[in-house]
Amino acid sequence: MNRYALLALLIACHQPTAAIVTAPPPAPPPARLVAVGDWQRSAAEPYRGKQDDIFFVSPTRGFYGNGDGSIFRTDDAGASWQKVLAKPGTFVRALGFLDAQRGFAGNLGPDAFPGVTDTQLLYRTDDGGATWTPVALPDADGARGVCAIDILALDAVNAGHRLHKEIVHVGGRVGGPAALFRSDDGGGTWARLALPPEVAMILDVHFLDPSIGFVFAGSDPDVTKSHGLIARTTDAGRTWKVVYQSTRPFELMWKGSFPSRLVGYASLQNYSAEAAKDPAAGVAADAHRYVVKTIDGGATWTELPVVEDGAVQELGIGFVDERHGWIGAMPHGFETTDGGATWQPVASMPVATNKLRVIRDGDKVDVWAIGVDVRHLTLAPAK
Repeated sequence: MNRYALLALLIACHQPTAAIVTAPPPAPPPARLVAVGDWQRSAAEPYRGKQDDIFFVSPTRGFYGNGDGSIFRTDDAGASWQKVLAKPGTFVRALGFLDAQRGFAGNLGPDAFPGVTDTQLLYRTDDGGATWTPVALPDADGARGVCAIDILALDAVNAGHRLHKEIVHVGGRVGGPAALFRSDDGGGTWARLALPPEVAMILDVHFLDPSIGFVFAGSDPDVTKSHGLIARTTDAGRTWKVVYQSTRPFELMWKGSFPSRLVGYASLQNYSAEAAKDPAAGVAADAHRYVVKTIDGGATWTELPVVEDGAVQELGIGFVDERHGWIGAMPHGFETTDGGATWQPVASMPVATNKLRVIRDGDKVDVWAIGVDVRHLTLAPAK
């Protein structure tokens, strides 16, 4: 049952008179999408290193941010970008928008990178990025920064009236400490969610519906001791269960992607090759790189090999359907068209792609990727 049918059923159960709820017929399988050309570089401002997030609210309007404290907006599908925030000392790590006017920007916070001095966790705009104001998150003691923002918008009908619910989750950060906040009213009010002790840092968060969600995490703030970890909640974050933990040290989950309700993927970083460059560390490099995959809605996860190359460091991940997706990485990205069974290198993706966003416009799909630069790939149904 999809989330809209589930909401309709829950609403019907609270009506004073009996109601019949009919689930919509199953959607036909999606048409196979093929690339129209190669990854195209957008006219974004040059940046010295990896940039972290990009978010589109429509096929033409999008935003991206970086560690300089800058946020840019496009209204012409990336043909041009306008700087809408310049805030040195802030590290814009995550973005999430409710619509073309209302959105959030998460700050990585001090002590993670040189020059980052801003201690404010979250900012909000209500005018399409023209102005940004601090958000006062509750019970924020110990929280140091934000690495992920998840937006879940739901529509339902109650007694003939349309209901629109906007749930926002804000989580962080790399290197710890872990903190997760939730708003059930589009950012009007917030609550901090308790986390299990195994979650030491949060790199990404994703909710499938108001109750079922995931944090993609590391098990220790010290990366030499950390294992990649995924925790799942089925009760809106009141309790959590660890559903995956890697067996190797020097690992942490980075980003997750759910192309459907049942199928999801997550990228797994391994830092052992970096540590092994220091002979005094006595660390043996592990050259195996994996993604993890679920086919049961996140209850269980399986490791899939990507490549055996110690120079590869995985970052963002994104899928257009259950079989076709990409990993952002250094020194280049990877693509699969068979559900992660095999992966092919993609040199034309941005170096160090940290985030991929899938934007649908009728039959056409644009996949936006941000790393050292901003690029997009256009796909269309195969003829």
